[in-house]
Amino acid sequence: MIGLHNISKRYGSASVYENFSLSLEEGKITCLLGASGCGKTTLLNMLAGLTPYEGKIENVPDRVSYIFQEERLLPNLTVRQNVALVLGKHADDRKISEILAKVELTGKENAYPSELSGGQRQRVSVARAFAYPSGLILMDEPFSSLDTALKIRLVDVFVRLWKEERRTAVFVTHDAEEAYMLAHRAVILRGGQIAADLAEESPVPRPYGQDTPFKRRLVEEMLRAQ
Repeated sequence: MIGLHNISKRYGSASVYENFSLSLEEGKITCLLGASGCGKTTLLNMLAGLTPYEGKIENVPDRVSYIFQEERLLPNLTVRQNVALVLGKHADDRKISEILAKVELTGKENAYPSELSGGQRQRVSVARAFAYPSGLILMDEPFSSLDTALKIRLVDVFVRLWKEERRTAVFVTHDAEEAYMLAHRAVILRGGQIAADLAEESPVPRPYGQDTPFKRRLVEEMLRAQ
């Protein structure tokens, strides 16, 4: 269990978190939602060790993967080289080919990012995150720039890879539909505190556009937290 205990974070005179605590269950996908500026990305960055804070965070794995809203691929490297980069001396062409096949990029191994569509570039980001032997995957709105059809396909790709190892994942979004499709747990933030904490154990990915009590409550709590 990853634990955040009495976390406080300020940017100048602005307080983002004050004595904030949260436990994250291992092997599950937790979604963080809330209005812009509520501290979702800050929380990811604290888990990644990128942002200083006061308080205690315990049991974060030594290795963490991060999938950003922008693909953040190196433009002068091919698809294969971008994935190999995170593996260093442990890079293995066969394993890289296998994971690229799993994200439906067979035949694109030697392409450069400029030769790929936005959805394909984000698939490389997902492949890179799972190729790296991390114990925690952080995702900062990785599907927000995609149209609905691409979003559904990429969620399916992510879940297929996740099911192989069931790594702990923390997923930031402002989209209730994305949270519904992907999350075992949805934590809605407001004013640096937890406004709602909802759990749903039905298998992921869940069908896009489906109407269920969990999704209705999720939308209601998000509106309440605005």
